[in-house]
Amino acid sequence: MSAEFPIAYIEPVFRPPSEAHSLILPVTNGCSWNHCTFCEMYTQPQKKFRARDEAEVLEEIRRSGQQLIVQRVFLADGDALVLPTRRLLNILEAIREHMPEVTRVSSYCLPRNLRKKSVSELKELADAGLKMAYVGCESGDDEVLARVNKGETYDSSLSALEKLGEAGITRSVMILNGLGGTVLSAQHADNSARLMNAAQPEFLSTLVVSFPTGEARFREGFADFQALGQHELFVEVERLLQGLELRDTVFRSDHASNYLVLKGNLGADKTRLLAQVRQAIEQPQQARLRQEWQRGL
Repeated sequence: MSAEFPIAYIEPVFRPPSEAHSLILPVTNGCSWNHCTFCEMYTQPQKKFRARDEAEVLEEIRRSGQQLIVQRVFLADGDALVLPTRRLLNILEAIREHMPEVTRVSSYCLPRNLRKKSVSELKELADAGLKMAYVGCESGDDEVLARVNKGETYDSSLSALEKLGEAGITRSVMILNGLGGTVLSAQHADNSARLMNAAQPEFLSTLVVSFPTGEARFREGFADFQALGQHELFVEVERLLQGLELRDTVFRSDHASNYLVLKGNLGADKTRLLAQVRQAIEQPQQARLRQEWQRGL
């Protein structure tokens, strides 16, 4: 009889696409903010936010070290960095002790949760093994952020990204294509590019906003929202790419929600990426686009 899996999960569990082969270690349940009207990830009753018991987490790390061999660990759920620095250090030190083969620990990160963390604290976390933070900026435009109740601004997002960068933690930023609808599309693209240019993150990805359970919650703060069609989504991505002045950022739009898969380095591949988007705009029948049935969350 096989041993019981060493970690207890409360479904559903989410992780970034690039963490597909990582051990998912929940240190919190749900999301400490959980007011973003576009996000349905942690809205179920069982995902109400709480910090998990520290002793329980440390025991799961110990058992994982006995049963598993992994090289990467992702700290779940929605924003592990809400935990006090001391508790995070205890978790990272336990991972290093019981799973010495682990080379990278990562986590989602809400910008708001770094307001009370100093750069020196973040450096401590980096030295203890936290190598990457996935930051859902969603937009660099304050009006869009307010409409979707993100609880952030251009300034708060930039401050968090700068702190992470100064601490030596790799930053992977997400921008939501179509989040501003038709009304705010241009300023959403322009100010998102402005935010990325100021922050110069190591990774940048775009996902397409979607509402699998309907738009009612989203429209509470965005009554005049009109979703972008496929053509308009490509026009917005073109505007974003055109505005980006990045020196060495890995760019991806390969999430399952995207119609058009883009991969490259900005700025080395900016011309090629723009050409791919313009082909999708002008000659969609010749572009390699995902069909609707191929898309999803």
